[in-house]
Amino acid sequence: MKSVVLLLLAASASAFQTTSNVATMRSAPLQMAAEEATADAVITPNAAIKVAANGMSLLKPIFAAEASIQAAVLGAFAKIDVDAVKSTIEAEKKVNPVLIYTYSLSPFSTEALSILEKSGYPYKNIELGAEWFLLGAEGSQTRVELAKAGAGDFGTSLPKIFIGGECIGGCSELMNLVEEGKLDETMVKAKVSKKGAAPKKPSFLSMFS
Repeated sequence: MKSVVLLLLAASASAFQTTSNVATMRSAPLQMAAEEATADAVITPNAAIKVAANGMSLLKPIFAAEASIQAAVLGAFAKIDVDAVKSTIEAEKKVNPVLIYTYSLSPFSTEALSILEKSGYPYKNIELGAEWFLLGAEGSQTRVELAKAGAGDFGTSLPKIFIGGECIGGCSELMNLVEEGKLDETMVKAKVSKKGAAPKKPSFLSMFS
């Protein structure tokens, strides 16, 4: 009798272990997928690009002088309306919570766009041209006006990034926000929601703020 009971207990334990193993095997892919999704959400700026971007800041005075000359010369021939260029920039800032001006061939613009894309936040990219020396009259003037649009001295280099209508700088400054863990905080302050996120319903107290 004892031997029969022991056999039954052994069979039950074996069945339980088999069921547990199956459940573990089934849950493993889900766990791996979750881990992969988490890993994809982590943004790691390109270290080489950051070093180069920081180095470019030393050339701000040279680029600023060149940009002004280029805009003046090309603008004189094309009769660019400077006020119209300023108004266009302001209008874009108002309707786009996250706005970036780029060059298509710039590695700094490419890196900034990559970071914004991985962040999951919506943004608008305005490509001024392939590079600064290939800009036309309007693009050259826009480049000059973008340098004046922020509170900080961010120079005339692109990219130029605006969050909530405020210029945060370029690629280097965006990388700093990511590395310091402040990108989400900046987006929240600007009331920017991630792509696909349900809009937050206003609270009763927010109606009086």
